[in-house]
Amino acid sequence: MPEVILQLNEAHKGAFKIEEHGHHIAEMVVAVKGQELHIYHTEVADDHQGQGLAKQLLDAMVNYARTRHLQVVPYCVYVQGQFKRNPELYADIWKRTPETE
Repeated sequence: MPEVILQLNEAHKGAFKIEEHGHHIAEMVVAVKGQELHIYHTEVADDHQGQGLAKQLLDAMVNYARTRHLQVVPYCVYVQGQFKRNPELYADIWKRTPETE
């Protein structure tokens, strides 16, 4: 299973990424704002769809949020869907807002 790497710039914006042979194959675009982790977009390359990479990104993001005591604000449709399908798994980190419900 490929490794998830988090890259954040000095403004605390960046992405959880998965690369293969030096090529970018999946990413989850994020920003840390105070005690919140905003999730904007998740994308997996077409030729890597169906391999569980989006879930791997989700798991890495959730672990990051929990270990840093961050509340997740999921603007990303994929993350919103996962949180809504399994609210009991994410209740401790899900910051519900009108935009993300």
